[in-house]
Amino acid sequence: MPTSSGEHHVPPGTHHVVALALPQVVAFDLAIPAHVFGHVDERDHYGFTVCAEHPGRVPTTTGFDVHVEAGLEAVGEADTVIVPGFRPLEVTGPVRDSLREASARGARMVSICTGAFALAAAGLLDGRRATTHWRDVEEMRRRYPRVEIDPDVLYLDEGGLLTSAGVAAGLDLCLHLVRTDRGADEATRIARRMVVAPHRAGGQAQYLERPVPHPGGPAISSVAEWALRHLDRPLTVEALARRAGFAPRTLARRWLAETGRTPLRWLTEQRLLEVRRLLETTDLPVAAIAHRTGIGSAAHLRTLFARETTTTPSAYRAAHRGRR
Repeated sequence: MPTSSGEHHVPPGTHHVVALALPQVVAFDLAIPAHVFGHVDERDHYGFTVCAEHPGRVPTTTGFDVHVEAGLEAVGEADTVIVPGFRPLEVTGPVRDSLREASARGARMVSICTGAFALAAAGLLDGRRATTHWRDVEEMRRRYPRVEIDPDVLYLDEGGLLTSAGVAAGLDLCLHLVRTDRGADEATRIARRMVVAPHRAGGQAQYLERPVPHPGGPAISSVAEWALRHLDRPLTVEALARRAGFAPRTLARRWLAETGRTPLRWLTEQRLLEVRRLLETTDLPVAAIAHRTGIGSAAHLRTLFARETTTTPSAYRAAHRGRR
């Protein structure tokens, strides 16, 4: 039977992540933060604890129990609280109180899948944008009409409060947390270890015409990889279509079906990811980064970067180089 140590004494300088396992916890949702924040490679940066309202055996939705030794006191010590999905979506008073208290003292509050119901029950989502698994959206609207539900995204970052859609979207959100805390290179390194795509934008649709998380058909995948190697070029849909051997409309339709993004939107996101990497890891001036990533001018890069990240390239570089 899987176990979770009750030890949650976190070494100084590390960020304490606590996952709250509610009854009938979704095992996959719980495993995601454990693998991202609790892996041996991350213990110099993160401390990770699983806790429960009542320590001991906590049933999962997949036919086995987990043994949890830490109680709700761990939530009171957390820098980040993550609530994985659970059933049947009922939350007790002590759990609501502990979540409210953690939020009030400034902990970062995160939910995966139906974990959003716990944050909503604590009143933390009132008047805020949030998401959950697409099949539970109507139930959340019925129970918590003051929450602004967005069913069409993988995850939402509302500052100190973050929610994600179901199952694999929780992995995208946890990698986003690492990217926010420690930069794109660290998030990419963890993604490589877990053999997953290093980045899916939070605004991507939860479910697509074809359930492929990134360009997955041979022709689309090949041209996407080629585009990533040539971001400095003035890439157009016509150029990508010629490379793939499709008519431009065919390429655009297939790209949207496989990624949830138009080709040009996908290119913009990939360029901005490369901008972030260069800001974090080099001293290149903004104009040189704009040229290298195909964005063009420094002024255009600043406008685009501010629109997508609500900060400036120089402020982003200062923050992330400081973390490094």
